[in-house]
Amino acid sequence: MKAKGLWLLLLFIGLAFGLRAQQRQSDNGAGKYRSIIPEDKQELLKNIDMYANTQLAFRNDFTDGEYLGSKFKFEQFRMEIKGYLHKNIYFRFRHRFTSTFEPQSIDKIIKGVDFAYLVFTLSDRWKLTIGKTYADWGGIEFDLNPIDIYVYSDIIEMADNFLTGIEAHYKVSDNHSLGFQMLNSRTGTFEDIYDTVPDVQPSKVPLALVFNWRGSLWHGKVTTIWSYSFFVEAQDYAKNYIALGNQFHSKYIDLAYDYKISLEGIDRTGIISNEIPDSLYNYAVKNTLYRSHWIRATMKFSPKWHFSVDAFVDIANWNSDLDPQKTQNHFRTVYSVIPTIEFYPWENFDLKFFLGFVGRWYRYSDYAKNRPGLEKKDYSTTNIMIGLISPLKFL
Repeated sequence: MKAKGLWLLLLFIGLAFGLRAQQRQSDNGAGKYRSIIPEDKQELLKNIDMYANTQLAFRNDFTDGEYLGSKFKFEQFRMEIKGYLHKNIYFRFRHRFTSTFEPQSIDKIIKGVDFAYLVFTLSDRWKLTIGKTYADWGGIEFDLNPIDIYVYSDIIEMADNFLTGIEAHYKVSDNHSLGFQMLNSRTGTFEDIYDTVPDVQPSKVPLALVFNWRGSLWHGKVTTIWSYSFFVEAQDYAKNYIALGNQFHSKYIDLAYDYKISLEGIDRTGIISNEIPDSLYNYAVKNTLYRSHWIRATMKFSPKWHFSVDAFVDIANWNSDLDPQKTQNHFRTVYSVIPTIEFYPWENFDLKFFLGFVGRWYRYSDYAKNRPGLEKKDYSTTNIMIGLISPLKFL
């Protein structure tokens, strides 16, 4: 009897699991239960897009020609959802998974959130944006999808590019528009960014003003993104930033050129401050100037094969007379070249494989090399990479 009861128990358990498995496979209950997304809400999905902006590469890194190692790395992974909640209300949310998840002390949203904003269409010409958005400070380089950038120039790489505030956008004509933004000047507090700086007091209104012009000329063959930005960093200290982006389009070649210049009362970009050891000055220095010339040329040999070259020069000057031993304002120059071959295997799917080379050469001024306590040395970094890029669209 015990054996018979045991077999009956096992048979019952087997039938139960079998029925559950059958339900999973055949989905017999599909018409019995409500959809996760109610049917009356599914119409909204027609106006929603969802992406996983991805750049994945196998990297081989070198410094001064010495092999450091190889690894797979997600250079970019940003989940994005955007669309219309109403014919006059557009939303966009993008989360960067390759950034920190710590809430920031100013806007209280995590650093990894690029976008969390609403756009209200007020009329045929006016739009109003509210939330965390991009600082629309011009230049083709920053306007591109981050997955299409292999290495950013210094000013963009070191900046707080996504800030909380408002923007008014005015459409002048079909070819020209103007933008005005008022944003937080940073995501963290003065103490988070600078700690303490002698004779400098934090501002009670750390805001930024950004003016932007986007233009289209000669039947769309030339596009422009120009801007001027004013960032309040502290009492009596600010950053003035100008970016002039220009792009030429044709059937077989695209050319882009950016000129960027940042004049900083306090070293917001931070490159020079980071290069100076604490034994000399353990705080952010004043009166820095950064310039960048950025060029991209893309040659389209066929719909499937493209060849692209990025070349840029980043110049850093320290204009302060804080150091009595400083003999010149120039501090360092970085030369960068990034040639890549890109292959698009499918015409109707936005995915490309790439093989690229990233070469960067760091050259210091005589002052930076010879000043006791600094004694900087020139060096170079190289990265050979192969990978894939796609704004993978799920919805």
